Amino acid sequence: MSEHINQSLENRVLTLTLNRPERKNALTQAMYAALADAINGANDDKGVRAIIITGAGEMFTAGNDLTDFAGNMNEGEPPVARFLAAIRDAQKPMIVTVNGPAIGVGLTMLLHCDIAYAADTANFRAPFTALGLVPEAGSSLLLPLTVGNSMANEILLAGRILTAEEALASGLVSRVLPAAELLAAAQKTAAAIAASAPTAMRRSKGLIRANRDAVKARMDAEGKIFAEQLKSPEFAEAAAAFAQKRKPVFED
Repeated sequence: MSEHINQSLENRVLTLTLNRPERKNALTQAMYAALADAINGANDDKGVRAIIITGAGEMFTAGNDLTDFAGNMNEGEPPVARFLAAIRDAQKPMIVTVNGPAIGVGLTMLLHCDIAYAADTANFRAPFTALGLVPEAGSSLLLPLTVGNSMANEILLAGRILTAEEALASGLVSRVLPAAELLAAAQKTAAAIAASAPTAMRRSKGLIRANRDAVKARMDAEGKIFAEQLKSPEFAEAAAAFAQKRKPVFED
């Protein structure tokens, strides 16, 4: 369990809070492992009927902790892959509250959560190519289906930053609220889900998310290329530039 993932269970709603505000809730492998364990554990827990994911402080997440990733590229299934599989295959409805800027996985995880709310202070960015990386979490398939091909290309290829209102208009989130009202709105929705018939809820979610084989296949393909890019000179330059607080210079 990571000290940076807070868990609370109340009225059959499991709330998972990214709690590393001093580092903008940047996700480490330990945090991914804790999230994956909690979500997978909820699948067979009759005491959990809905899950909320939120962030502490004024930022949802800055995405992956690049220093942690650069130093933890070991063989075997990394915790981030377990987390992505967990949100893809979660059996309980998942609500995410984007309480501030959401970068990288902070955006792409929304494509697997069932309901997403955003604070009016939130914005969304997926700077994969700027880091020498490629899209992950099935976003190369799911984001065009959600926001349209042209906008998805702007986000994934050109690093376009979406405002909360643009995310709402494009269907990435379903509500935009003042930050102070965000968690309460998610809790109200989660309470309605928790009060509904659990078998019907589980089967309804399964119907809505039918044909997940294509998503899994795309995630597997992305994961293979992502892992290759993590070992590339491009990512090494991006990580070095991040540490040195300068812009990366990529050679063709």
